[in-house]
Amino acid sequence: MKPTPAEILREYGPFSSDVHGVTFDGENVWFATGDKLNVLDPKSGEPVRSIDMVAHAGTAFDGENIYQIAESQIHKIDPKTGKVLSTIPAPGNGGDSGLAWAEGSLWVGEYRAQKIHQVDPGTGKILRSIDSNRFVTGVTWVDGELWHGTWQGDESELRRIDPRTGEVLEELTMPDGTGVSGLESDGGDMFFCGGGKSGKLRTVRRPRRDIAAQPA
Repeated sequence: MKPTPAEILREYGPFSSDVHGVTFDGENVWFATGDKLNVLDPKSGEPVRSIDMVAHAGTAFDGENIYQIAESQIHKIDPKTGKVLSTIPAPGNGGDSGLAWAEGSLWVGEYRAQKIHQVDPGTGKILRSIDSNRFVTGVTWVDGELWHGTWQGDESELRRIDPRTGEVLEELTMPDGTGVSGLESDGGDMFFCGGGKSGKLRTVRRPRRDIAAQPA
């Protein structure tokens, strides 16, 4: 399998803080910057609002509520009010990175452990774990495909992996020095990628296929 260069479509920012977790609610992009959860209109590139809260890593949207990793916990948040509705333990106990929602579960990246955990959103129980062979940053599901970001040194990639075995099925390589922290699909032909210390948010084109793996 030969890696393919990632096609960056657009850049937003730089913003005033590092960009961590990223999610998309079907209209706006939400991204975490350490002490705020920010909302951006991706069409205009203009900020919509921000919520003061601990937001150190991954962000996810279940169709109704936002989930945000805050140190060793995952908060479920009302997106209208910013109120924390419930809290569960994060599987990596502070070493967590990406966060995604699919098939009624949270999918949590554990950065240095090179794992993605499927987690019960009500209890925090780990239902199963998938091994990667690189540090895991952002995580997203789209059309039955599991993708995650990697970032080691100056090298960063978007990887599609087999959700059963962890086998790498496809790689999109980012330009040297361009990292991927958070990762989210728009549900179509595009990924939103957090840029970490660059303070930027980028969009990358997603390859399309007729047949995609389904989550187990």
